[in-house]
Amino acid sequence: MKSFLKISILILISLLSFQASAQTNKYKCMLQMSNYMGEGAYVVVSLIDPKGAYEKTLYVMGDDKKWYNTLKEWHKYQSKKKENISAKTGASVTGGDRSMTTIEIEEAKINKGYKLRFETAVEDNKYYVSDVEIPLTTEGLAAKTEGKGYIRYVRFNKL
Repeated sequence: MKSFLKISILILISLLSFQASAQTNKYKCMLQMSNYMGEGAYVVVSLIDPKGAYEKTLYVMGDDKKWYNTLKEWHKYQSKKKENISAKTGASVTGGDRSMTTIEIEEAKINKGYKLRFETAVEDNKYYVSDVEIPLTTEGLAAKTEGKGYIRYVRFNKL
């Protein structure tokens, strides 16, 4: 009886793990920077809830934590939430460069009023809280979205 219970629990855990992983999809994110002068840009990709609040950090371009405070709004959220972002970081991106990353997005968040926000900062230059905001919709993920600051455009492809 004990072994039956153990096996049942293991099967349940396996099914729940499979279900949790089945609820997210991977997207290739291509980010093209504009031709600006200056240091590499720090870029944070965040999931923004329907009320406009930060819900989750999806990716950080720039791995030197001492510059995270230049991403002012995200840094306020990160200081309170204390997310472990070490697995979601990569190099900063300089003017004219292109970055390709893979981002996981929960399927349940699509077409529910969420947004993806690309926040950018460059040392001794202007800060953009919403360099790019993409509605987290089927159409939004399929479109090429123009940036307002250091980012020229962002495009997603489902993997």
